[in-house]
Amino acid sequence: MQINRRSTGFWLLALFFAAYVAFMYGPMLIIVILSFQGPEGGLTFPLRGLSLHWFYKLSEGLGVVDIGAALRRSLALGAVVMAVTVVFSVLCGLAFRKKLAGGNILFFIVVASLIMPSIIVSLGIGLEFRLLDSGIKKALELLHMDSTLESYGTALGLFTSALGAHLTWTLPFGLLIMFAIFNRFNPSYEEAARDLGATPWQGFRYVVLPLIAPSVVGIGMLGFTLSWDEIARTSQAIGDVNTLPLELQGLTTTVTTPSIYALGTVTMVISFAVMGLAVGISKLLALRKRRARPD
Repeated sequence: MQINRRSTGFWLLALFFAAYVAFMYGPMLIIVILSFQGPEGGLTFPLRGLSLHWFYKLSEGLGVVDIGAALRRSLALGAVVMAVTVVFSVLCGLAFRKKLAGGNILFFIVVASLIMPSIIVSLGIGLEFRLLDSGIKKALELLHMDSTLESYGTALGLFTSALGAHLTWTLPFGLLIMFAIFNRFNPSYEEAARDLGATPWQGFRYVVLPLIAPSVVGIGMLGFTLSWDEIARTSQAIGDVNTLPLELQGLTTTVTTPSIYALGTVTMVISFAVMGLAVGISKLLALRKRRARPD
């Protein structure tokens, strides 16, 4: 009987792949393990007991930091970024199917933020909104709206400057994905719908959207996850409040207990939950599409 033996190259590639997986996911696994230590646990191995003690401590708060509020801010911002990214990516993908005057320039403007250092983008957006603050205050002063001027704070905020900063990161990826999707899209489906009397909106709703729905779900997942853990583009553009990643970054220098690992585990679970939900929705849409096909 002939025995198929693996070549040396196979084992070298397998070893490289195993090292790659350990490098990528090993740190996350270590954080999860250390977050389940007992009350006497520390920041390093060996593991001292097993319990949910540090998750209870996390629910009580970490000093003056309101983890719950930061978590809600990050979830809200991520949800808005996801929705805006999906809508604008689909609309831009549809628009770029036809030749646009100045389309190339517009495309390069959109993707330019991908090659700019994130901290520079954040600084620029923060400076822009501070200049906007100065202009608004000057206008209120000229209009003698003293009460409004006294109560006015800043235009910097979660759903203004921070939202814009995150969209400079998520929209280019969404647009590139939609370009790839529509490059493979067969326009004969739309032509058949028009021949049957469908309006442009009906053609999009009943023909185009069901076909691209799994990709749209993927763009939504990407938009949320990119926003969820963004630090550099948020740091100079969010104003007086912080998102969860910014709070987590600050806590790494002050918290010396496994509570920081518990927080990392919670954020990791939320990220994987969003990805799992997106994959599940994509699978469901693909299953419905297969069932809808005539035999």
